[in-house]
Amino acid sequence: MIERYTLPEMGKVWSEENKFRKILEVEILVCEALAELGEIPREAVAKIKDKADFDLKRVREIEEEVRHDIIAFLTAVGEQVGEESRYIHLGLTSYDVVDTSLSLRMREAADLILKSLKELSEVLKKKAGEYKETVMVGRSHGIHAEPITFGLKLALWWEEIERTRERVEEARRLISYGKISGAVGTYAHIDPRVEEYVCRKLNLTPAPVSTQILQRDRHAHYLSVLALLASSLDKFALEIRNLQRTDILEVEEYFSRGQKGSSAMPHKRNPIISERVSGLARVVRSHARTALENVPLWHERDLTHSSVERIIIPDSCILIDYMLKKFIAVMQDLIVYPENMKKNLAKTGGLIFSETVLLELAKKGLSREKAYRLVQRNAMQAWDKETDFKELLLQDKEIGKHLNKDEVERCFDLKHNLRNVETIFKRLGL
Repeated sequence: MIERYTLPEMGKVWSEENKFRKILEVEILVCEALAELGEIPREAVAKIKDKADFDLKRVREIEEEVRHDIIAFLTAVGEQVGEESRYIHLGLTSYDVVDTSLSLRMREAADLILKSLKELSEVLKKKAGEYKETVMVGRSHGIHAEPITFGLKLALWWEEIERTRERVEEARRLISYGKISGAVGTYAHIDPRVEEYVCRKLNLTPAPVSTQILQRDRHAHYLSVLALLASSLDKFALEIRNLQRTDILEVEEYFSRGQKGSSAMPHKRNPIISERVSGLARVVRSHARTALENVPLWHERDLTHSSVERIIIPDSCILIDYMLKKFIAVMQDLIVYPENMKKNLAKTGGLIFSETVLLELAKKGLSREKAYRLVQRNAMQAWDKETDFKELLLQDKEIGKHLNKDEVERCFDLKHNLRNVETIFKRLGL
């Protein structure tokens, strides 16, 4: 479970300690910029940089009294710095440092997510190549359709993850903005050059225009991208869950020695990790909706977004990190049953080749409507009587007028149906 799952990197990004360390970094850079502009003494900045620190326990103690986390933080830092602390936070509003530091943490989180996406991409690419020629039945509406390969299914997943990597890169870019523009974004008490200096040092882009905050469409976009990623993982996990069903059993999550699937039924081997991924995707999607509701705020800013973001942004990042790591493990250890795929492919007695027969009859000059009627007549009989579709076609005198035995036999050639799989792989660069 998540509470037992250690996230040393992502957990550190969203720790309270890191939050205030990033804020302190921004505050010190503001002091440096003010000194560069000659607005505060350089000697004071040297002392601030030397002494500026905080104890998280002390910050919490002060916050109990003042009911404002940034004021509590500044007071705790001031206790460490002494007299020179009067130069800290000059001309700033709280969200100058909160939003700028939040951008840093969201960027850090994006980097970790991109790292895991790269790993998942590599696993999917390898597995797609491994199972490129492993034939299975394709399904539409849950019903057998035409043959595909398991590698082709995984290649589709790989390409989706590659698109996701592009989206996360873009979300990273759009969140990599800072603002040091004061209470309503007018730079009334701070020189715009301070913002330029701070953002340059942090490798952020200054927001071209802001209010008291960076605009929340940036954060909503970021969480929407994470929701899309969650939905892709949900999609993949759902497919694994379906393919592991007892009556299908074409793939299976690895089941370790000593693992138990049910408190009541000793025989159970359940796709619990895939189910967990699907369940957590719902949480990430709900957070994206909340982020969208944070976009409209009163005038230059209200507080309705603040408390919410303390939950939805860290939670979304931590959940995605967890889901990615778990799904990578599922794919690395996935058990594939090619023989079951072959058995399932044959379950309908050749009905999966009905379109090929339809097209061959059309080539012989029959109207599509008539060809469809002839093929469907035999297909429905094969369904109802559980008989071999090809044998019914060979016995159908009306079809025999247009297709000889060899022509009917050729309609049931798997290689013909799958002749372009290699072309698709080449197109993908796999």
